[in-house]
Amino acid sequence: MADQRLNVGDPAPDFTAMTDSGDTIRLSDFRGKRVILYFYPKDDTSGCTTQACGFRDAYPQIEEKNAVVLGVSPDGVKSHQKFKTRHNLPFTLLVDEDHTIAEAYGVWAEKSMYGKKYWGIERSHFVIDENGMIVEAAVKVKPEESVKRAVAALG
Repeated sequence: MADQRLNVGDPAPDFTAMTDSGDTIRLSDFRGKRVILYFYPKDDTSGCTTQACGFRDAYPQIEEKNAVVLGVSPDGVKSHQKFKTRHNLPFTLLVDEDHTIAEAYGVWAEKSMYGKKYWGIERSHFVIDENGMIVEAAVKVKPEESVKRAVAALG
């Protein structure tokens, strides 16, 4: 499934997704702004909460740099709403139940836990410039490192 890896300098694949509020957005709606697009496996798990709260805490800095954060996981709208409310997240979470966005970004991969193989999201982020080009890409990144690297890439 995840047969391609996106690299710095590649155009960010456009997509349409449902948000945590039930609206539909396209990545291209954000042209003229920078976007931190981050992928995480599941709402309200420890690493995912650490990553989300890190982006929450850095959000004022991110906004100052003409950027927004979009979080993507396979969870549905209700799960995203609870996660967002529980942790006071100021950014949009996107629903990727059929993992088409994760596949487009090459982060839907076979994983293994306790000897059991399954498919899921590899924690990652992509920083996309005002013109829709990838300027930072990190796959299989630790939650804290994801936030630091993504924010640093904004300059």
